[in-house]
Amino acid sequence: MTDQPKIQIRGVCKSFGPKTVLDGVDLDVGTGESVVIIGGSGTGKSVLLKCTLGLLHPDAGSVRIDGQETARLSGKDRDRMLHKFGMLFQGAALFDSLTVWENVAFRLVHGDKMPRRDAREVAVEKLRQVGLSPDVADLVPAELSGGMQKRVGLARAIAAEPEIIFFDEPTTGLDPIMADVINDLIVDCREQLGATTLSITHDMASARKIADRIAMIYHGRIIWVGDAQAVEDSGNPYVDQFVHGRAEGPIKMELRR
Repeated sequence: MTDQPKIQIRGVCKSFGPKTVLDGVDLDVGTGESVVIIGGSGTGKSVLLKCTLGLLHPDAGSVRIDGQETARLSGKDRDRMLHKFGMLFQGAALFDSLTVWENVAFRLVHGDKMPRRDAREVAVEKLRQVGLSPDVADLVPAELSGGMQKRVGLARAIAAEPEIIFFDEPTTGLDPIMADVINDLIVDCREQLGATTLSITHDMASARKIADRIAMIYHGRIIWVGDAQAVEDSGNPYVDQFVHGRAEGPIKMELRR
C-alpha cells in the first residue's frame, strides 16, 4: 500500500430529517486493500457506501479518492472519478430488457462508446472470468438463477477494469454454497485486477473470506477496525456480540410492535 489511502473518509456525517445516520465516520482504505464494513440493519452501512460513491453528499466531513475531494467534483472531473469505480449491487440490479452481455457491457457501450462488437467480446471474457459460458451472453436475466445473476453483476462490475470496486451485500439471497462461490470469485477478480475494494455485509462468512481488514459501524460511527483474523477475538463487546450472533449483549434490537 502507498502512504496515501486510496479512499480516505474523515468526519462524515449524514442525517435524514431528525434521524442521524452517520455521525462522524473515519475510515481509510489502502491501495489494493479489501475493507469490509459490518453492522446490523439500519446502522448506516449503505448510506456510507453511497456517500463514498458520491450518490449522496455528506452533511459534513470529507471523502477523498486518491487524495482528491469528491463532493465538489462536477462535469468531466466527476466523470473521470466515476470511471475508477465498479459496483456490485445487492440484488445484482440487472436491466430486465437487456441481454446478459448488454448488461455486462452497458458502461462500455454507453459510457465509453465502445463499438458493440468489441464490447460483446469483452463481456463474454468477463463472463468467463466469473465462471459463465459464452452461451449465457444472449440470455435475459429472467432466464438466470439468483447465483447466475449475481455472477453477471460481478462481471459487469469488473468489465471496465476499475481501480475501486464496491460490493453491496454481495451474498444476500444466496444459499451457503453459492455464497461461497461468489466470495471466491470476488477474491479472484480483485487479485486479477489489483483493485481496491470496499464492501458492506452482515454475512460474517463473506467478511472473513474477502476482507484484509474489517470495520464495524454502530450508531453511525466506526467503533472497531482490525485485521480480518482478529475479528473473532476483538475484545470489543459490540463486535463480539455481532460476530457470534448473540441475542444478549450491548447491542439492543429495536422491536416494533
